[in-house]
Amino acid sequence: MADRSFLNWPFFEDRHRALAEQLNAWCAKNLPVDHHDVDAACRELVAKLGRDGWLKPTALDTNNPGPLDVRTLCLTRETLARHDGLADFAFAMQGLGTGALSLFGTPEQQQWLAKTRAGKAISAFALSEPRSGSDVANMEMTATRDGGDYLLSGEKTWISNGGIADLYVVFARTGEAPGAKGLSAFIVPAETKGLSTAERLEVIAPHPLARLCFENARVPSSALIGRPGDGFRIAMSVLDVFRSTVGAAALGFARRALDESIGRVAERKLFGAPMAELQMVQGHIADMALDVDAAALLVYRAAWTKDMGATRVTREAAMAKLFATDKAQEVIDKAVQLHGGDGVRKGHIVERLYREIRALRIYEGASDVQKVVIARQVMGAA
Repeated sequence: MADRSFLNWPFFEDRHRALAEQLNAWCAKNLPVDHHDVDAACRELVAKLGRDGWLKPTALDTNNPGPLDVRTLCLTRETLARHDGLADFAFAMQGLGTGALSLFGTPEQQQWLAKTRAGKAISAFALSEPRSGSDVANMEMTATRDGGDYLLSGEKTWISNGGIADLYVVFARTGEAPGAKGLSAFIVPAETKGLSTAERLEVIAPHPLARLCFENARVPSSALIGRPGDGFRIAMSVLDVFRSTVGAAALGFARRALDESIGRVAERKLFGAPMAELQMVQGHIADMALDVDAAALLVYRAAWTKDMGATRVTREAAMAKLFATDKAQEVIDKAVQLHGGDGVRKGHIVERLYREIRALRIYEGASDVQKVVIARQVMGAA
């Protein structure tokens, strides 16, 4: 049984505690799903999560507008990740994919949100390009005015839900100014002529990922989110909300690894006694527990700060993502070590966790980039 004492921390309200317990019970009954066909599994997960109401926090409720609750997003990701990494992925991409619409969309554009919150449409966030991953300002894809429309041309890559999404929020260069100030954001439905899936990408922890090609893909001017040139600000605002949740997913993976390790050392015997009696093993367990609690404090500090009305939590979110993802990698590595040969056996839970955690140190800002962000925030405040 995972440690739940953190729910008593003052970061949370009773509604958060109730949600965590209810979702944990739901996960025990519904997860994991069969991952053999990843596309089908993601569609099934989105449909199930939407059907049972768990996708509601991912986007604005247009009938009852209010800010996104980042603590709820984080608690949900942590809980789902502890049970099934693909379920966490399915939930997270619904939020990231529609974040720009929740924060900056017009009422017409936000009509998509009822569908994504109900699990009846799958969303995607199309920011990365072959030559501009973390360097967003170096984006090459263009959106050129053509009468009352825009023509989008270029490529996007490493796009989560690429190939199965119903709508993409796409960032492109409209040229109002050099660099970051010349980018804009657009809603692009999957059936848009000129948009194609150029390549499906396979990774060590199977998720639906793709490289997308835009060949004069025509969208109306009403597809523009915000104003021309607002794209970089929109992208950073979305990441400011959702970056903490990446740390929360890592935290879920780390908690599961710790739980599995505690069970392992209690039942496994070495030299005539349980592994748990060996001081070296106790040292590993202590380090793992310490890293989990420290990561949780940083993740939920960032989420609480945002929910309390902070305009930006760039520093807090970067710290949470960096620490939680890096430390989760270390916790899971220790879990593999404590499991011995079973830890590297294909299909074993800690082997799956080992593959799942690695990507979190790269996407939504690699660990090295987070260090730059933190340093600039700290020095700028000095």
